[in-house]
Amino acid sequence: MRERVKALRSGAWLRPAATGIVVLAGAVTGLVCAVLLTVRPAPAAGDILLFAGAAAVGAVSLALGLFVARRRPRNPVGPLLALTGLMPPLIIGIDTYCGAGLARGRPLPGAEAVRQLTAGWWTLWYVPVMLLVLLFPDGRLPAGRRPRLVLWGVLVVPLVFDVLAMLDPTPYDPPFQDFGHPLPTIPAGYAWIALPPLALMMALLVLSALVMRGRYRAARPVERAQVKWFALGALALPGTLLCCWADYLVLGEVGALIWLGLIALYAGVPALTALALLRHDLYDVDRVAGAVATWGVVTAGLLAAYSAVAFAGGFAVGRGGAVSAAALTALVAAALVPVKNRIRRRVDRRLFPVRQAALAAVDALEYEVHEGRARPEQLESVLREALRAPGLRVGYLLPGGSEFRDADAELVAGRSQVPVRLGSRTIGIVAGADCPREVAAACVLLVETVRLRLELGQALGDVEASRARMLRAGYRERARLERDLHDGAQQRLVTLGMALRLAQRHLDDGSIDVDGLLDQAVAELGTAVAELRELAHGLRPSSLDDGLGPALEALCARAPIALDWRLERPELPDEVATTAYYVASEAVTNAVKHAGAERIGLRVHEEGESIRIAVEDDGCGGAGVRPGSGLAGLADRVATLGGILRVSSPAGNGTVVEAVLPCAS
Repeated sequence: MRERVKALRSGAWLRPAATGIVVLAGAVTGLVCAVLLTVRPAPAAGDILLFAGAAAVGAVSLALGLFVARRRPRNPVGPLLALTGLMPPLIIGIDTYCGAGLARGRPLPGAEAVRQLTAGWWTLWYVPVMLLVLLFPDGRLPAGRRPRLVLWGVLVVPLVFDVLAMLDPTPYDPPFQDFGHPLPTIPAGYAWIALPPLALMMALLVLSALVMRGRYRAARPVERAQVKWFALGALALPGTLLCCWADYLVLGEVGALIWLGLIALYAGVPALTALALLRHDLYDVDRVAGAVATWGVVTAGLLAAYSAVAFAGGFAVGRGGAVSAAALTALVAAALVPVKNRIRRRVDRRLFPVRQAALAAVDALEYEVHEGRARPEQLESVLREALRAPGLRVGYLLPGGSEFRDADAELVAGRSQVPVRLGSRTIGIVAGADCPREVAAACVLLVETVRLRLELGQALGDVEASRARMLRAGYRERARLERDLHDGAQQRLVTLGMALRLAQRHLDDGSIDVDGLLDQAVAELGTAVAELRELAHGLRPSSLDDGLGPALEALCARAPIALDWRLERPELPDEVATTAYYVASEAVTNAVKHAGAERIGLRVHEEGESIRIAVEDDGCGGAGVRPGSGLAGLADRVATLGGILRVSSPAGNGTVVEAVLPCAS
């Protein structure tokens, strides 16, 4: 027993339930189709088309319910969508079965009992929708006693009404006016007792909408967007009423417009429900809602103006002629359509005052920046005030970076991130608040301006830091050369001079071994020359005199492990070849000394008007351009030529050092 209760609470039964509802709908459709094919004489073509349309509309909701149940198996929205799709073929199928025998003068077996049992089943159209309103989007009721009471009312009141409607002895409406009541009924004087449950049913519709409104107010940004999409689908109900009104005004009867409205109601609502649950971020729901509301107002105004003018003119459509009706319709449309944009602005201000205030604030900031009275970095504070979100932050993506940082270079992260896109590229985010996408899109110019200013400031800072590092490096190198010359070659040359002076003084008296002294002087001179050559090699390798290829070959020959190297452009300007050599030398030295690499690859190749030097090893990784490191000095040397140095060195996955140097062909 406990395991069954646990399974019920876990929601593991919801996906099989959706599948079962789809199977039941298929069985109902097949049964009704069998009746339509076998009964003689055949039912009217209108009845057949009506059931076919109901089955097709229901199939859309059934398919979406099954799809949602597979994607969200623990959420009851999928089974409820499937239940919504079951209602059209079930209820219309019952009416079709009950009316199938009318053409032959007597009902089919059991048709009268079925008619009496299902007299109040029209309320089932609303039950799945009200359950969706209460449970969407996470499948749980909002906290509080009122939502639970509404849920019980939705489940119980329709059943009570159905029972009372079954017991009602009142004759049926056409075409079932000749049907009897084979099941027990209550006395005719008590038929009014079905009215209170019906009134309560209408009240439950309103209360369900209020529960959804409370959920929206307490919801997080994601749930708010989902509820907006769902509410947008619910607008199909008044839209259907407008279509019905237009049909009666223009055609004088139920025509194509009402069927379009019904299709929107029973196919569009499930589609938007599935969209809200699975892809609520596909499009800006506020823009869609504003457009729908605007066209709804325009359409309602068009119909109202048409009705008023037609009534004032003393004719109704159908009596005044089609030409007059068409001319009047065109006249009213021509008067209303030009004011659509004005209506849209009024609708937006009414429905989305915060969004409109934010758009106005962004426009004002752009104007102030253009006039030089404000800075684009004030965007964050402007949005905080306009959207009433003190925790809002604006992050900018600098070129070559992967993290979003604010105007003070602090990391911007967290939930509720709305991207700011320039074309197909994301250049920034608005985080920490429920920012409409339209507002984020309006910020693109300011965000790009701040981003470029930050990039420029960072580049200037890097240049200043690089100049300071190069100056310090020059001082250190000068001190090293002075020390090496003083302690090495200079001392040897001084000793050589003293030995030669000593030989000069004692050349005639034979008191010293002049030959030995001269041999020693020659050796000292050779040692001094070698030390001077070594110092000169540190300034510029002598192997570069023959070009970059021989220099890299000598570098690879000195390496303690085998190098796989390739040079695809041997002829380079001297300064480019020197920098390329130092990039290769530093990267190879680091791979040998610090990375413990067993394989090193070196490639120098042409890329457009640049030269790319890439050194890759399979060592321990973890390298980086740190202040004072050899790679930092190498980055400065590369930047001096206008190049870029990149280091990719994930821990345990080797290191790749790449330098791109400009080199016009």
